[in-house]
Amino acid sequence: MLTRRALIVRGGAAGAGVVFLWPGRAEAAAGPVLATTKSIPLGGGRIIKGKYVITQPKKGVYRCFSAKCTHQGCAVASVSRGTINCPCHGSKFSASTGAVVQGPAKRPLARKKIKVAKGKISLA
Repeated sequence: MLTRRALIVRGGAAGAGVVFLWPGRAEAAAGPVLATTKSIPLGGGRIIKGKYVITQPKKGVYRCFSAKCTHQGCAVASVSRGTINCPCHGSKFSASTGAVVQGPAKRPLARKKIKVAKGKISLA
């Protein structure tokens, strides 16, 4: 007769096997699709849902940052001429690295991990 504990342990191991063997698991692990690669202009970028900024500083290179300015938390509003721009107090951040280019912000934008596959950009 199986004890309740043994049943739980065996059930958990079997369930773990299903998770690791399930086809397409790697695709399911990626977060929601934020944008397509075609929608991010070379040398520019796009603000997504007011939460993220995706840029393409070089052809085929995509970066993602928080859209929240590190100065006082305003949402950045645009990407142009290699910078991500905050309209509240004029802070500018590098579209390539998120580093501060012009204050008053002192900290870079938080970088987000992304996955680029089959023309789609999603959170990693």
